[in-house]
Amino acid sequence: MHSRTHLVFLALVAVAILPLRPAHAEDLANVLKQLDAGAVGFHTATATVEFDSIQTDPIPDTDVMTGTAYYERNSHFEMAVHFTAHQGRPTGKAYIFSGGTLRVSDTGKEKDAKPYDQASKYEGYLMLGFGASGKDLEQKWTIKYLGQEKIDGVLTDKLELVAKDPNVRKNIVKVTAWMDTARAVSLKVIFDEGQGQSYVCHYTNIKVNQPLPRTAFNFDK
Repeated sequence: MHSRTHLVFLALVAVAILPLRPAHAEDLANVLKQLDAGAVGFHTATATVEFDSIQTDPIPDTDVMTGTAYYERNSHFEMAVHFTAHQGRPTGKAYIFSGGTLRVSDTGKEKDAKPYDQASKYEGYLMLGFGASGKDLEQKWTIKYLGQEKIDGVLTDKLELVAKDPNVRKNIVKVTAWMDTARAVSLKVIFDEGQGQSYVCHYTNIKVNQPLPRTAFNFDK
């Protein structure tokens, strides 16, 4: 997986859990208002994640990884994903974003971790779903409300986000997120890179503001 894919994946994970207070969002203004209110109380989250890399052109292909994601946003922002399966086979691959640096280990071992310092430039996008207010969201994205759809039997509010930064738009055409405001989470997020390439995150077993494992942001778990 190339370095740009690493950044896209982390942005996908970051957008996954949006700190909305329980409410029925009828329109974009209401969703953003709930983000403003919910940003104050968001601190940590845990989720089971399935990350699909999908190619439709020139040859259809799907690459699937599953694992557990951890997030913390207090005076700092940290996130990590520890994968357990890749294409149905066991894996120890892990991503950790901390101190503005992304580190990736294909084995889950500290000795094999490779740093990607350029990830710090995207921290504002990575953390938009973790304590970012509606005002913060509007600063970085042009947002369109697409109505309501059911995901996993849950009625969600669907948003389309297009980055205002032209450099981001070169790599990410748009983001689509399906949000369950009653539980304060996004159930599904798609990053569209264009030219038949997209990345999909699907989240289950989400727990917000509960204690995280002491090893959440460490390799060699």
